[in-house]
Amino acid sequence: MKAKELFQKGIGKIKKFRLTRRVFAYPYVLFMLVFIVAPLIVLLVNAFLDSEGNFTFGNFATFFTDSTSLSVLGMSLAVGAITTALCLLIGYPLAYIVSKWSSGSVIVLLVILPMWVNFLIRTYALKAIFNAMDIRLGVGTVIVGMVYNFIPYMIMPLHTTISNIDPSYAEAAKDLGATPWKTFFKTTLPLSLPGIISGVTMVFIPTISAFAISEMLSNNTVLMFGDSINLRFEWQLYGVGSVMSIVMLVFVLILNFFMNRANKGEAPKGIW
Repeated sequence: MKAKELFQKGIGKIKKFRLTRRVFAYPYVLFMLVFIVAPLIVLLVNAFLDSEGNFTFGNFATFFTDSTSLSVLGMSLAVGAITTALCLLIGYPLAYIVSKWSSGSVIVLLVILPMWVNFLIRTYALKAIFNAMDIRLGVGTVIVGMVYNFIPYMIMPLHTTISNIDPSYAEAAKDLGATPWKTFFKTTLPLSLPGIISGVTMVFIPTISAFAISEMLSNNTVLMFGDSINLRFEWQLYGVGSVMSIVMLVFVLILNFFMNRANKGEAPKGIW
């Protein structure tokens, strides 16, 4: 009798089940728990454990008193800032010009097309070009490689944002006697700030944590923060490597915080 009642209850629950939007979110939630939340917890725990499994703050002391690790972090931030600035300087004019063309979407597709090839293959190809041109590998070639790999992430949001700007703003500015340059700086540039912020975020964050590009394009002479973290784990220094990973995560969260605040306050108050 109990078995029959349990069976009927189970059938009732199945009948009550409805395929809603929430159901489709369950696999994503499971994926986040297994591949994002769990690894972060492991990093956080390892950061406070020594090689014998005892609780300690020594891993933090080791990192923050190591001048080499701090200099590598500074180098990574500098390379990330330079790469982001170059991507913006190159990507914004390209996105602006292409947005005015009827075939602009095709041009953007050609820019994005190399992203369909694995970035390691692209980087190896770029290294071969440098070697063929007898260019010495170093910081300069690393920055070129970073720009080459990440500039599509700057162009895509910029092109989308600029293409969606209502042309009536520029027409109104022109009717009011504004020069083309003044129209650009008073209308187009402020209205494209969301694209700029998205592009900066999408380029700077992965740049400061990249490691394979710097290894290949400098013959291991330029050490980025991602390289340093990778070496710590290869040397089985999991505590220090976890601390460095947490430091990188903190930088990412801080950057996202300020970018989100800037994005909320980006709406222009008026043309003039």
